[in-house]
Amino acid sequence: MSILKVNELRPQSGSNVTIQSGYTLRLGSKNLDSSSVMPSPSGQNGKILVSNGSARNWEDHGAVSMSVWTSNGTWSRPSGVKRILVRICGAGGAGSGVGEAGGAGGYAEEIIDVTGVSSISVTIGQPGSWGGTYYSGGAANGGSSSFGNYLSASGGNGANRNYQHCGGLPGVGSGGQLNIYGGGGSGHEYWSGNPGGGSFFGGAGSTGHPRGGHYAYNHQYRAAKGSGGSPGYHTSRRGARGMAGVVCVWNFR
Repeated sequence: MSILKVNELRPQSGSNVTIQSGYTLRLGSKNLDSSSVMPSPSGQNGKILVSNGSARNWEDHGAVSMSVWTSNGTWSRPSGVKRILVRICGAGGAGSGVGEAGGAGGYAEEIIDVTGVSSISVTIGQPGSWGGTYYSGGAANGGSSSFGNYLSASGGNGANRNYQHCGGLPGVGSGGQLNIYGGGGSGHEYWSGNPGGGSFFGGAGSTGHPRGGHYAYNHQYRAAKGSGGSPGYHTSRRGARGMAGVVCVWNFR
């Protein structure tokens, strides 16, 4: 058995230390070869060293970009992206009068391995075409959002759509690793009642007083994505429409 005790190894000439053919340099029980030397970190600022089982390379990792959809479109995989975090919300239902508010859209969330995926269709739930109504009217339901066949989130119901003088029931997420309901809408309550149901992304718009005119309706877009429409004051003011859904995608290497 040979024992070599040195503080450093220097080549006789040049920059290479050569092991004579037929001999192996070992560290403990491991043979030392070219794979034992870490690749140069020069020019690799911000990257981490990654092994695929046979080689090691410096690579970018973590979140590299984010995309947000408020209308239908297509997600296309950026170069080098391996996984994505998807957050999706359906549209809110609209409000009526006398405290009758719309329910918020549901919410779903999932981490997806997209190594072999090139693109995924994105559908955004939109508020119903007629929006908010006056007292006891059936306000519009919100539409569903989806991210391909991976996950979806249904829209909230409009006021009076589930039962007369009641707030709209909320939507719910499906297909994700996290699936939750949105907030439900308030029912018949003098005079303006409570705002519409809140979504994962925030609350609904304000309610008002007759001096503000159609206050909830006039300011209906000052609300979070997917939230339910707030009610109009008593019987003479119109409720707000629900807010459109949204899809957010974080791209990770």
